[in-house]
Amino acid sequence: MPPKEPPRRRVPGPPRPRIGANGRSGARPPARRPRPAPGRTTARGRAPRTLRLGSPRPRLRLVSLGLTLIMLLFVARLLQVQAVDGTAYAAKAEKNRYLEYTVAAERGEITDRRGVALATSVDAHTITADPKLFTPEESKAPDAPQQAAALLAPILGKDVDELVKKLSAPKSRYTVLAYRQTPQVWKQIKDLKAVFAEKAAEDKLNGGAGANVLAGVLQEPTTKRVYPNGDLAAGILGFVSADGKGGGGIESQLDKELAGEDGKIRYAQSGGRRVPTAGGSEVPAVPGSDIELTIDRDIQWAAQKAISDQVEKSKADRGYVIVQNTRTGELLAMANAPGYDPNDLSQATSASLGNAALQDVYEPGSTSKVMSMAAVLEEKAATPGTHVTVPNRLHRGDRLFKDDVDHPTWYLTLNGVLAKSSNIGTILATGQLGKTQAESNQVLYSYLRKFGLGTKTGLGYPGESPGLLAHPKDWSTSQQYTIPFGQGLSLNAVQAASVYSTIANGGVRIAPTLVRGTKGADGRFTAAEAPEENRVVSEKTAKTLAAMLESVVDDQEGTGTKAAIPGYRVAGKTGTANRVDPVRGVYKGYTASFAGFAPADDPQITVYCAIQNPTKGSYFGGQICGPIYKQVMEFALKTLQTPPSGSKPPRLPVSFKPGE
Repeated sequence: MPPKEPPRRRVPGPPRPRIGANGRSGARPPARRPRPAPGRTTARGRAPRTLRLGSPRPRLRLVSLGLTLIMLLFVARLLQVQAVDGTAYAAKAEKNRYLEYTVAAERGEITDRRGVALATSVDAHTITADPKLFTPEESKAPDAPQQAAALLAPILGKDVDELVKKLSAPKSRYTVLAYRQTPQVWKQIKDLKAVFAEKAAEDKLNGGAGANVLAGVLQEPTTKRVYPNGDLAAGILGFVSADGKGGGGIESQLDKELAGEDGKIRYAQSGGRRVPTAGGSEVPAVPGSDIELTIDRDIQWAAQKAISDQVEKSKADRGYVIVQNTRTGELLAMANAPGYDPNDLSQATSASLGNAALQDVYEPGSTSKVMSMAAVLEEKAATPGTHVTVPNRLHRGDRLFKDDVDHPTWYLTLNGVLAKSSNIGTILATGQLGKTQAESNQVLYSYLRKFGLGTKTGLGYPGESPGLLAHPKDWSTSQQYTIPFGQGLSLNAVQAASVYSTIANGGVRIAPTLVRGTKGADGRFTAAEAPEENRVVSEKTAKTLAAMLESVVDDQEGTGTKAAIPGYRVAGKTGTANRVDPVRGVYKGYTASFAGFAPADDPQITVYCAIQNPTKGSYFGGQICGPIYKQVMEFALKTLQTPPSGSKPPRLPVSFKPGE
């Protein structure tokens, strides 16, 4: 058996605690005293233990980061507004704050040759509005556009619904309610605005909204075109449309010169009122040039009255009178009937607008025979005394030709053919212009062209027609014989007058003129360019023709005796042509005409008259246009202080006896 270990020596130690029945030590540890609040001491005077919190630095960093991000957003937005989009925002701000409108230039006057105003301009107002000021927020009224339109419509003569539509466009800051209103109209509106502004102020003092439905109604100073003489020379002058543009005649043809250059005014506004201290800018308008016409107002009046009275008396469609200075080509009058008053276009008809004396084309009839005779004399195919036997009927081509009256065989001189206006005699005379009819046609055509037919007059007038003159190769069988006496070709009234002025001027055609010159804003007068001149026939031929034309008026066998003027030698020619109906395109009715110049021994003035489709009384040119010629020519001769003739007419023979 192994030996037993010796017993261990027990080293005394601290006494063990007693263990109770519950397994815990029987001795109670000393109880912990609660820590006093910071800054307090215990009963025994010892410092209490402090409560230690977490570090605040992370939280501060987080807040700083958030604030930095917010500031970066503000800076970025500020940079965008001021640097990147600054110009755009500034423009939007100025657009809402500043108003800009055009200052219409004063339109130049149109005067007659003596400086008498035919068209001028007076002060006017264009009525405008700022639609934004009619919104409920600005006007303080829910139906401001409707209220304002109801007030303005009777003053402006506009439709209420039209005005409501213009005032109900809040995205716009500018709209025109009515152009070129008189000062009286603007005064009415201004008085209404003052009444509503006063009511709005009182309402606001009493605690109300202070609604003002007319605060946004504004005006722009401008001018209005007026025609002091009413319908006088309306066909020449034309009119000005509502937007200030020339709508016809000289107003349209020379619109650029008359209009000048518009200016601009830009200013700050608030509540419909101009802010004088907010600055602005102004580009002054440049007034238009004055236009001086060749027209003589008094002669124009005489011509217009004469043709208007006869058109009414004859129950005709229309008529024209042209008065021309034979030596210069200047038109002294260009009258149309019926006319219109350019001051009130609402009363004008479509038929009366325009200038029929240049725009209407028609077959001239026998007044055209002077060109045929000029060709015959110039080509030496005959002389004024050449005998021409004129039967009652003449068969040519596929037609049987006659004169305007049935007659036995006439034994006429070439002068007599013109005096009695024989169609048959004219056909026979022009047949001598060439060896064949084709050659005769070509020669006659060349003279018609030199007299200005088939081409525009050179006036440059808007809507002018050159007439119709076909080339000889295109003439029908009948046209070869009707064109010599004025059927089968067409012209306008100014072209017809120019033919007679050419004869009166010794055979030299001077292109008609209507404008003498212009006067600019500086007061300097600039004369118009000299008109084109072309010799058509020799001076000898022209003088011979003038003597032959005197037989038409002076000889008892002539057709133009009603055009005779005591104390003056008169050269003229009647015309009565079948008229083409412009609607149906067939012959219906007549064109009556008379053309001539005086004094025949020293020509100064040409007068041409034509009346379309007279339906009451006579339709012969000598009967209804001869007296108009006399009336207008007498007035013109006196107005221009033309002395009477100092010699007797030559009285060339009209007929001959067979066998002589």
